[in-house]
Amino acid sequence: MSMLTTLCALMSAPPRPGHPVARRAGALIDEAAFHARARRWAAAFMAIDVDRDGGDAPDGRAGNADPAPRATLQVALHFEDTVEFAAALFGLWVVGGTAWLPGDLQPATLQALQGRVSALASDAPSTASPTAAGPVSLRRVEAADQPDVRAFPPLDAEAERLVLFTSGSTGQPSAIPKRLRELFAEVDALEQAFADRVDGAEVLGLVSHQHIYGLLYRVLWPLAAGRVLHAERLPYIETLLAALRDGPRFVVIASPAHLKRLPPRDSAPSVEAGRLALVFSSGGPLPDDAVPDCRRLFGQAPLEVYGSSETGGVAWRQRNAGAPATWTALPGIEWQADDAGTLRIRSRHLPDPTAWFESADRVRLTAEGFELLGRADRIVKIEGKRVSLQTIETVLRASGWIDDLRVFVIDASAREQLAVVAQLNEAGWAEHDAQGKAAFAQALRARIEPHLERIALPRRWRFVSQLPVNTQGKVTVAALTRLFDPRRPGVRLVASSPGEVTLRLQVDATLPQFDGHFPGHPILPGVAQLDWVMLLAREWLPLQPLAQAGFTGIDHLKFQQVITPGMTLELTLSLAAPLLSFSYRSAAGLHAAGKFRLEGTAA
Repeated sequence: MSMLTTLCALMSAPPRPGHPVARRAGALIDEAAFHARARRWAAAFMAIDVDRDGGDAPDGRAGNADPAPRATLQVALHFEDTVEFAAALFGLWVVGGTAWLPGDLQPATLQALQGRVSALASDAPSTASPTAAGPVSLRRVEAADQPDVRAFPPLDAEAERLVLFTSGSTGQPSAIPKRLRELFAEVDALEQAFADRVDGAEVLGLVSHQHIYGLLYRVLWPLAAGRVLHAERLPYIETLLAALRDGPRFVVIASPAHLKRLPPRDSAPSVEAGRLALVFSSGGPLPDDAVPDCRRLFGQAPLEVYGSSETGGVAWRQRNAGAPATWTALPGIEWQADDAGTLRIRSRHLPDPTAWFESADRVRLTAEGFELLGRADRIVKIEGKRVSLQTIETVLRASGWIDDLRVFVIDASAREQLAVVAQLNEAGWAEHDAQGKAAFAQALRARIEPHLERIALPRRWRFVSQLPVNTQGKVTVAALTRLFDPRRPGVRLVASSPGEVTLRLQVDATLPQFDGHFPGHPILPGVAQLDWVMLLAREWLPLQPLAQAGFTGIDHLKFQQVITPGMTLELTLSLAAPLLSFSYRSAAGLHAAGKFRLEGTAA
């Protein structure tokens, strides 16, 4: 039986009591319990008055004997718990609804969803989030107390039942619709390609299921193939390694953001042979120098998957010793390259499986597959001048000071400018400290000047210990743009371990928090110090990816010394749910400390 057939019939076939589907906090969840939970969600979705919420009233209402498809029912789903997400997803699908998958619940995302969806189903705390346009609060829907007892027909594979609502590497969120056929065809391809290597393994995830990669690999593929999926997303490589020391055989769903920061050899023993089936990686290229560390720790190279939200999975490679670095097509994928080397693909994962889709990547074809050569067109216009972002990145990488970077367009003072966020290596930080930030930025800028007209040179610079990534391990323009908020201090990583981080903060005299507080004797207000704690904790610790993390109060708050312009601070943040502890210190000693009480915080 194909995976497409299995998934279409998942909720229409009688559940098998005792047949394991998932695991939450170590306890198995069987098929009967999963079906019951999905039917509770179905009952809740059937009770939504779509007409009142802006859509056409469907034929099928709660209490109606016929569960008619409800094409106008649009619901945003955002869950931390993968099992609850899967139950809500299938509960929505069986009543004909369309699931919108936002990557986060930031105020801007909620604002963009308004008018597109009737409701939000989530396990995050319910709060209204302020934006420039006013408070944003989508109608919340909770699972019903009683399951829907009616019989549901198999899912229609041709129905458009999913919308990926993600900005990816761009600024504004884009809505990418998917037919069930496109998703289920990729699940079929994964099973054909890798079933013999992952049979008997349970599925652990470091990435969120709110993205197509996590959705397919952590939810749909395990459900179709009968492999146990885990409800919890592991926040760190260290928590993954602890999980791999016990229990059954596992397959791990990860991203380059996790795999390029593995612990050193002396702090983490290699995973026991046979404990790990495969480590998948997707969401961007895995650096060449990360592959040996993966082999050392896991006993194998990650199986990298190339694709996008639009195309789904396209190809894979596994760079074990002696293996070629070329990409091999997934089953059912055809490809070709045009005269300029631009990759074109044709597959069942696309809306039109007979048409050729032109990607934005350049390739070189080989006997075994193809090699990726970079993006085909990363040209932007600044002040009417065409600028190649790829050229800027290539020149800056050649400095030897940068591990990773992003160049992008930022709106500043009603005009577009180029901005650079650079993740410095040890040599880069040494040069930065020796020259000072302004002189260091100018030295990098001088390297670019021969390649660009002066008016198009980057004008905004940020130097970081690591690029900001979301729960899918992707770097987004929205996260990069937040680094240029004038209210932020300069931040550098000092030390990090699971649940704790120490950051070095540069308290610049130009920070607007000093304005009016106090003239002639500026000090940093206590409220600004508390704001930095929550801002940086959301970026560096595994807090719930909600706009607010369920703040309920502060305990043991002490302000012992004032913070003045020009100071260098060390901020230590420690999460032991539901408490977030913090302390500000400098060469003068302790400045402030306390403990935030949080709700809805990931453990």
